[in-house]
Amino acid sequence: MSDWVDVQLRRRGITDERVLDAMTRVPRELFVPPESRELAYDDAALRLPFGQTISQPYVVAVLLQALRLTGAERVLDVGTGSGYQAALLRTLAAGVVSVERIAALAVQARANLAAAGLADVEVLVGDGSLGVPGRAPFDAIAVAAAAPSIPRPLLEQLAPGGRMVLPVRDRLVLVSGSKVTTLLPARFVPLVVGFPPREPST
Repeated sequence: MSDWVDVQLRRRGITDERVLDAMTRVPRELFVPPESRELAYDDAALRLPFGQTISQPYVVAVLLQALRLTGAERVLDVGTGSGYQAALLRTLAAGVVSVERIAALAVQARANLAAAGLADVEVLVGDGSLGVPGRAPFDAIAVAAAAPSIPRPLLEQLAPGGRMVLPVRDRLVLVSGSKVTTLLPARFVPLVVGFPPREPST
């Protein structure tokens, strides 16, 4: 296992071996801008174009561990960004649909995922707060942008027994049935609601 995974993740309480293995196998440097590649494995969020970010590895690992993926799930990823979280989810699950509201980022994410050998991740352009109702239900939903409250459309697209992890204001939470559990304080870019006003497109 890479030293950074041991230092940044395992020693801080990430114990799911599938998550640790995925974090080792997915090359994070493919998902950061060229000028930031020497920082790819730093314990920090990094800037992406259009005011977006790629989340701190530890925060991503906490999110993935909380989803408890076994490999058979269909997952919705909201806020594709560079595609890094989608790549990890695809490594851990059977299929991933990812939604990004900024078309240029979606194009780059598709290229990044293809470079990582994960071109079967479906990246759509649309309003992530609406989910993808035509593909629901999802066994797990992972959201990488902070909402003021839990979006009802996403709750409605979660399969019975499914789990969702998302930032609500300044904390990362796990939604499982009617239970909401705080995982850790976290800062994310805001979840923008209302664009475009339709189901995501390719």
